[in-house]
Amino acid sequence: MAQDDHSQVKPKPSPQLVEPRISTMIPTASWFTPKRLLAIFCVINLLNYVDRGAIASNGVNGSKGTCTEGGTCTSGSGIQGDFNLNNFEDGVLSSAFMVGLLVASPIFASLAKSVNPFRLIGVGLSVWTLATLCCGFSFNFWSISICRMLVGVGEASFISLAAPFIDDNAPVTQKTAWLAIFYMCIPSGYALGYVYGGLVGSHLGWRYAFWVESLFMVPFAISGLFMKPLQLRGFVPADSKKTLTPETVASGVQVMEASNGKDEPLSLKAELRDKSSNDHSKSKSVTQIFEKFSRFLNDMKELLLDKVYVVNVLGYIAYNFVIGAYSYWGPKAGYNIYHMTDADLIFGGITIVCGIVGTLAGGFVLDYMSNTLSNAFKLLSITTFIGAAFCFGAFLFRSMYGFLALFSIGELLVFATQGPVNYVCLRCVKPSLRPLSMAMSTVVIHIFGDVPSSPLVGVLQDNINNWRTTALILTSILFLAAGIWFIGIFLHTVDRFDEDSEHQVSNVERSNTMPLLQEKTGETSAFPAQSQ
Repeated sequence: MAQDDHSQVKPKPSPQLVEPRISTMIPTASWFTPKRLLAIFCVINLLNYVDRGAIASNGVNGSKGTCTEGGTCTSGSGIQGDFNLNNFEDGVLSSAFMVGLLVASPIFASLAKSVNPFRLIGVGLSVWTLATLCCGFSFNFWSISICRMLVGVGEASFISLAAPFIDDNAPVTQKTAWLAIFYMCIPSGYALGYVYGGLVGSHLGWRYAFWVESLFMVPFAISGLFMKPLQLRGFVPADSKKTLTPETVASGVQVMEASNGKDEPLSLKAELRDKSSNDHSKSKSVTQIFEKFSRFLNDMKELLLDKVYVVNVLGYIAYNFVIGAYSYWGPKAGYNIYHMTDADLIFGGITIVCGIVGTLAGGFVLDYMSNTLSNAFKLLSITTFIGAAFCFGAFLFRSMYGFLALFSIGELLVFATQGPVNYVCLRCVKPSLRPLSMAMSTVVIHIFGDVPSSPLVGVLQDNINNWRTTALILTSILFLAAGIWFIGIFLHTVDRFDEDSEHQVSNVERSNTMPLLQEKTGETSAFPAQSQ
């Protein structure tokens, strides 16, 4: 593992020189602890993916009404039946959600520099709550499409900002494991969503599925909006930025002149002052917008020039390309190759079990190895390569049982990447860039990964008309992902978690930028972080 040059020459401060941590900076009476924060974020993440699974379930999504040649018609069910949607319109509902998610993710990440990130999560969860509630009241295709887009907007803030909070507060030796627990909620949430949507949709109606989701999210949205906000490492609280600016000085001088003036009427001076203040406010607003956009461009440039981040995300794109196509075409390929009568159940069960176990195992293994960036790339490349080999070999088997055995092992290894790949996204950039790092990672792995993979694989199958060959070609892309992550092992990697904020602040202000959560036993979870 390549070490930061500074860490080898920086003298270790003596105990006498270390400033005591100011107790008033930590909410000692707070109910929150790091483990409780992780548990709450896991529940929120679970709810997000329950919603994704529910709308895809037969109980909520439903089917169109059909008519036989003899004139006998059966009414449709769910969203598709009630709104008489064709398959294209039904697919648009998923795309509408993704549009909201992808557009809003970088926006929330950028706003985190001027608005408290914990408050932004509260705003996002509030939007999610209202949007899912409105989904239940939708009356046609366009109304539910807009609502699904807003659900994506609401989820965007949580996706961008939750992982950095977990990274801040996880114990130093268990950071990847905590991330793995968080991301384990993705496959388990999807699975629970299928069951939940089927039960609620068939017994109460599809609208109740959205209303119940919304009800469960209400307490989390309220907490994010009204409880004492937690701080992210690398971000200076807004109140610490309030200084005596030239504008405030000028304003004070104007007031003094107005109160001391003898020659001109006070009303005239007040009118001139108000006009000048309005013009100044407009000019200041335009300047602030330009500064925020310029800062966003500079941050994007820094991300794109970070070789470690780019290599990690490129490997993630190739990986997600395959996983997305597996989830969509896997059951159909299994049915055609091995004549599985219950392919949906088989592939769903394998994905759920391997997704949960593999994701957890990957996080714990990296922590056991020592969670450095170099070790993360080693784990990513090795598990993906071996997993790809098992999946590739599985599709070569003529026996269905041989296929299922090898494919299960392959998926178990492939899913072990979830914790390490997100760990690299968080730790290869300075703390203030973590939200944007997570947001842009989410955007690109969808735009270039799972979104285009399903139609492209469909085109490939239309041309060669052989599901076994199509599956083998698709699986081979996992070897590309492993190769890209293998390059990361040889890059100069530096864990930048301990870098100061982009704002040079005092020690007291810097303590405010650190997480407010600590175990009452005195165990420090994220700071001072140990150098890697």
